[in-house]
Amino acid sequence: MKLTRLIQTTALVTGAALAVTMGAVPAVAGPGHENSPGQPRNAARAIAAYEAMQEHLYVDDGSGLYLERTEPTAEDRQYSFEWPFSQAHIATLDLTGLPGRAGREFRDDLADRKVGQERYWNETGGSTGLPGYDSYVRAPYGQGGDMFYDDNEWVALAKVQEYLQTGDDAALDRAKEIFALVESGWDEDPTHPSPGGVYWTQAPWSQDRNTVSTFPGAQLATRLYLITGDESYLDWAKRSVEWVEGTLLAPNGLFWDNIKLDGSIDRTQWSYNQGTPIGTYTLLYQATGDATYLDKATALAEASLAFYSEGTRLEDQPIFFNSIYFKNLMLLESVTGGHTYRDAQQAYADHLWRDVRDPETDLFLVLDESDSTTLLDQSAAVQIFATLAWPRGLASTLY
Repeated sequence: MKLTRLIQTTALVTGAALAVTMGAVPAVAGPGHENSPGQPRNAARAIAAYEAMQEHLYVDDGSGLYLERTEPTAEDRQYSFEWPFSQAHIATLDLTGLPGRAGREFRDDLADRKVGQERYWNETGGSTGLPGYDSYVRAPYGQGGDMFYDDNEWVALAKVQEYLQTGDDAALDRAKEIFALVESGWDEDPTHPSPGGVYWTQAPWSQDRNTVSTFPGAQLATRLYLITGDESYLDWAKRSVEWVEGTLLAPNGLFWDNIKLDGSIDRTQWSYNQGTPIGTYTLLYQATGDATYLDKATALAEASLAFYSEGTRLEDQPIFFNSIYFKNLMLLESVTGGHTYRDAQQAYADHLWRDVRDPETDLFLVLDESDSTTLLDQSAAVQIFATLAWPRGLASTLY
């Protein structure tokens, strides 16, 4: 079944790519929207990685949920946490973007991801009283967990992507609902060092305000402004960007991770903390026409590529951070044209396939103490290959 689906779907991608090349299907107009000769290869890799994810990590008990890793540890729960599940959800959504009939082959799978996603939904709300996705599944599959603002932002951005690709109003409504939750997570205490920013979590054990909780919120707000024209979204996005720039922008032009309530700063420079600013700046340029934002996006893209090209810095980043980073580079390139960022993503994708994948299982083995493949890593690999196989015009819907 796995091999049959892989062959059939890859054939559909190859046919769609060939149709575009021969002129039977009109290509999307705009800079850099030509279709890549690597589409069929990347699609085949995406499908193989996805089928491995389904075979080794999907829990076939009617819940629509996944395991946290292929070899669960004693500390692991029955199902994965929300953050890994959201990335499997997004991986499936990205597969629906494959050209032509190939993408349509994954619509039923996406419907199943939506069912699983709602197992985490907390209608009664967390500490701010607003509904959102808990960090773990709720009854009857689990007891829920603390809300993390970044967990919710990834789902909201995926819902916007789905809306832009399909026109699904329910997806847009959920993205708006999640934004209300994110907005409630803004630090309003003027006595704090660098007051402002979005807290990482509602959990009482952390009061960090992070790049990864604030910039994706700004990206979501800008998307919602572009869709609705509601100025309040744009105002919130600008305020968020100004706070992160004033608090967590490092001298090398990249962003640090977070600031704590004692004023100390975690100076780790994760790749996804460069990706979401690049995407946000790109969208703010589209929203305002202010070329300063595009200049910032381009400067950060160039600085971060140079930074992560040194030694093994890029390979040392988690795959799931790099998937977010590269997808935002592709969003920028959908505006600027060219193929520099796509080429960098392709080189990284080739590295994953050649050096990280187990050729017997198509699982991506980032070895740790559990000696297994995590849902986060596997779903991120699917995203990286799938978006490289997209028609280039679709990159404008990425986050």
